[in-house]
Amino acid sequence: MATKSSSQSSVYTINGEIFRDMILEAAAEIENEKELINALNVFPVPDGDTGTNMSLTLNNAATELQKASAPNLKRVCEITSDALLRGARGNSGVITSLLFKGMGRVLKNHEEADGAAFAEALAEGSATAYKAVMKPAEGTILTVSRLAGDAAVKFARKNR
Repeated sequence: MATKSSSQSSVYTINGEIFRDMILEAAAEIENEKELINALNVFPVPDGDTGTNMSLTLNNAATELQKASAPNLKRVCEITSDALLRGARGNSGVITSLLFKGMGRVLKNHEEADGAAFAEALAEGSATAYKAVMKPAEGTILTVSRLAGDAAVKFARKNR
């Protein structure tokens, strides 16, 4: 759960501990739903391993993050990015690591990220992943990340 900023009572922020918990929860949910994600996998080939690869990749980061005691946002981004890159499995794992690498570029500059900063981080994560893929295809995790980032930025701008 995000915390209210002390400077603005109506603004919620994400600090390092909260972001770490978000990643840990995401890793657990991907693990729980990996077979469903595997069944969705049809591109570039229907090899049925996207959920498994994402789970293995995220669990590598979760393992490293569980060792970190009360980390700040910059440190969570560093740990996550490094662990995801080292533990990336398959194309989906590499793309997942790139999404977080891009997000980290934005979030590492904040003690706490408000909605606008987090939206910017989502958009940067998507842009980073798109740039790294030689022939990005729509209908993949790239599309999902782009649409999520675009929607978050639009919502943040509308609700300033």
